Amino acid sequence: MEKNYMVVDLGTGNTRVAVVSSTGTIHAVKAFENNYHRDEAYEDALYFIPEEWAVQILDYCKDIVAENPKLEITAVISSGARESIVLYNEDGKAFYGLPNIDNRGRAWVSDIPDKKYIYERTGRWVTEDFPAAKLLGLQKKHPQIYSQVFKITSLSEWIAEIFTGKIVIEPSQACETQLFDIEKRQWSEKICKYYNINTELLPPIQIAGTCLAKVKPELCEKLQLSIESVFIIGGADTQIAVKGTGIEVGDIAIVSGTTSPVVTITDEKFYDKEERCWTGCNLGGETFQVETNPGVTGLNYQRLKKMFFTDISHEKLDQILQDKKRFLCTASFSTLNFYKKQSFKKGGFIMGTPLDAACDVTDLAWAMVADIACSIYVQYKSLCEMVPHSKSYLLGCGGGLQSSTMCQMIADLTDKDLVIYDGFEHATIIGCVNLCNDYFRIDYGNNHQDEKRYIPQKDSLVKTYYPEWEKNRSMLNPES
Repeated sequence: MEKNYMVVDLGTGNTRVAVVSSTGTIHAVKAFENNYHRDEAYEDALYFIPEEWAVQILDYCKDIVAENPKLEITAVISSGARESIVLYNEDGKAFYGLPNIDNRGRAWVSDIPDKKYIYERTGRWVTEDFPAAKLLGLQKKHPQIYSQVFKITSLSEWIAEIFTGKIVIEPSQACETQLFDIEKRQWSEKICKYYNINTELLPPIQIAGTCLAKVKPELCEKLQLSIESVFIIGGADTQIAVKGTGIEVGDIAIVSGTTSPVVTITDEKFYDKEERCWTGCNLGGETFQVETNPGVTGLNYQRLKKMFFTDISHEKLDQILQDKKRFLCTASFSTLNFYKKQSFKKGGFIMGTPLDAACDVTDLAWAMVADIACSIYVQYKSLCEMVPHSKSYLLGCGGGLQSSTMCQMIADLTDKDLVIYDGFEHATIIGCVNLCNDYFRIDYGNNHQDEKRYIPQKDSLVKTYYPEWEKNRSMLNPES
């Protein structure tokens, strides 16, 4: 019998609430933009008030159930952006939130000792991106706030606490704190001491796809959920999105959104002495996710489309780009040379002089799409140098792959089929469905009804573009 699930998906920019069937049919989605506050005590710090978000989330949950009265919700599950945490006080109130885009620890990470050891145990470079550094920064300038912290958890498991009252964390989120030993699958007391963090603040581990508890009776009444509805543990949004592709050990997947992680799954922990990748826990913590990342990608294309092509659909713009027979400029807007730990500070469009009269905004758009494809290809090559990839295909998901032109470019550059399944733009929602189905032991066989497969083409314009793009990007951002 078909079941229905409620999915709460907390991204960096927005939060979505969805009702979706066990077969993957999305019945309804509601979304709101996340609100952050700037902390002027630091050069670059943001925070959020969990209570503000919780009110909106529960209102949307209530509305979406009321709008679909014939759909009985069997389970609730959540996914959350990585590197973000929620802080609880001793009364069990979630009172402060530190998002992934908060950099309050930047001034103090250089003081952290034993960085090689930390990378070896956590699979992460010591940077301000991770909650360990955020908590360190909080200690330094807001000791009165830090002294209230009794427990922490991730965004996804904060939703679990709202629905059940229990504070836990999934391994895929625990590894994003930089306080978790990914091989031993436990909190590292040694690393916690480096950041002056008491291990008592860290919650117990709960595995994705397991039942945490029944939804609280008072919440069932408020949201009009069945008293028998349960909360299933989700986890980090990237790992959940990858699960939505049906990834297996040895596959490589591209999760393209604001950024575009290129990931593979391994049975054993992978350690790179040159520190060219991140290694983290996959959902459940039994396998590992090895990742490279070109930084900001899809966000660049969204902004360009908003600036110049507001009245043109993605499909129409795609058709225009596919008809291009030559390129008149290159673009460089991705933000990371990941394997060299290099941030790109300069970007732009590079073209010859004088300005070619034939060049128009569609040439800029083509160059931008090619920039994203080339940036992903560089990360793919880097990943393959560390973890060889023998399969004939790549998997793709995420809203950043809405451009079929870009998908074809990725296939052409990598010389691999790029396989994208129906519903790819809602990959985290589909991944959450798969976790719920695992719990209820529902198996539909191949859950992907339709796929789009991009076959590599030999005479591709992007292959001519790539060396020119690489040269111009290096000119803008020479290695130090």
